[in-house]
Amino acid sequence: MATFRGERWVEEQIASILGELGPQDELVVVDDASDDATPQILGQIQDPRVRVLLQRENRGYVRTFETAMLAARGDVLLLADQDDVWVPGRVGRMVEDLASGEVVATNLATLGGPDAIPGPYGQRSWRLRAKVGGRRVRDVLGVLAGNRPYFGCAMGVRRGALDVLLPFPPFLVESHDLWIALYGNVTGTMVHDETVSVLRRYHDQNTSPARPRGVRAALGSRLLLVRCLVELRRRRRALRR
Repeated sequence: MATFRGERWVEEQIASILGELGPQDELVVVDDASDDATPQILGQIQDPRVRVLLQRENRGYVRTFETAMLAARGDVLLLADQDDVWVPGRVGRMVEDLASGEVVATNLATLGGPDAIPGPYGQRSWRLRAKVGGRRVRDVLGVLAGNRPYFGCAMGVRRGALDVLLPFPPFLVESHDLWIALYGNVTGTMVHDETVSVLRRYHDQNTSPARPRGVRAALGSRLLLVRCLVELRRRRRALRR
């Protein structure tokens, strides 16, 4: 989990996570130099499964998630935002999915709102359809077009994928979840689970924009994703040498 100015919601989210974890599991929380009460709230948690790392300087959410993933010790890593709520049964379902692939992506619904999340091309309900491995090209193109609902808060990876995924490329200043999704689809190791595994809280401080971006910003993000594809290819080649 990455936190930043999360004092309003982080306790509820952590409670939902701990209810899903077994005694052998851990929750790694990296705080990105919050200037509110978030570090104090995290410091008061007495559960031995929780490890809190405090960054002295604000590095942004991508680098903060990178630090958390590098610090994690488990065989399965599930990503978490600070302001959502995990749905009961999430961990067991996603661990089972990762027996068939290296990356799993699930669906989300809104917290206290509708189950359906509208898509960027007028879809009333924007959700992933079930798959194991297949539709690689179609889903890569869908990511490049901004038409695949891959959200980091609803994703998980197996440790073996970190050999390629980490560290995040220096140019990756946003969309770490799409970097992970591209890896899963390029390698044919992506699993889609139609289950809703997380309830997302929408508010005025969400990192992911709720409205479509302008043309210039959208083109910039598409170029970033193309660079991600090139970098993934380079890293995979380097591992095979």
